[in-house]
Amino acid sequence: MNYLKGPQRIVCLTEETTELLYKFGKQDRIVGISSFTVRPSLAKKEKPIISTFVNAKIDKIIALKPDLVIGFSDVQSSIAKELIKNGLNVWISNQRSVNEIKSFIYQLGSLVNAKKNAEDLILEFEKNVLSMSHTVNQWEKKPKVYFEEWDDPLICGIHWISELISLAGGIDIFANFSKGRKAENRLIKDSSLVIKENPDIILVSWCGKKFKIDKMLSRSGWSTISAVKKNHIHEIDSSIILQPGPASLFDGMKILHDIFKNWSLKC
Repeated sequence: MNYLKGPQRIVCLTEETTELLYKFGKQDRIVGISSFTVRPSLAKKEKPIISTFVNAKIDKIIALKPDLVIGFSDVQSSIAKELIKNGLNVWISNQRSVNEIKSFIYQLGSLVNAKKNAEDLILEFEKNVLSMSHTVNQWEKKPKVYFEEWDDPLICGIHWISELISLAGGIDIFANFSKGRKAENRLIKDSSLVIKENPDIILVSWCGKKFKIDKMLSRSGWSTISAVKKNHIHEIDSSIILQPGPASLFDGMKILHDIFKNWSLKC
């Protein structure tokens, strides 16, 4: 590996790394991707699949002779351990906030000699935030928002989602819970807490599982919630909003903003 050019054979255990390398024009360095990769759609046609999110084909990864494997979060720690034991270089990122996602983008860009591409992408996001703030400032009222990441048990949105809700013009009713870095820190142990907060909008992304609205509507007391009474319940594709990379920062934030803007026009 030429240290001035960075790693040349990269295995991406999650989608955000793959998408970023394509955006940076460095897709030729990718030698393996996750089966959950949907962005860009071209990736699955061009690159071999070597993992899911919690499992990986260790022998296949080793055979690809990567000079770097990039994964995400403590959930992939067992995969990382096996790869490290086999002598591979592994980077496990653990971004949980918008700033940490931007930092990850910058670090990856710097690593593959695409720092300018990374800086431009971050700047584009910040311009979007500024543009949205001008629109939001004209609203008479911001919607109270409940984001549900899982249904059994109830888990509210992770920190970057809470921040994107705020940037897009909403008020996350469980913003304090969202700061927990693990899912167990974001448990809503009593669903009556949602009823008490009475959100104007309910957003759902059950981490890859299909949303069943009847299941939600059957919860005791939830028929009294404003979002339920006025049918302001929206499912957002988890591959967009739960991706700690460009998908959530760009498409995810825009989807949130459009939902909130539509609500503001009706309220």
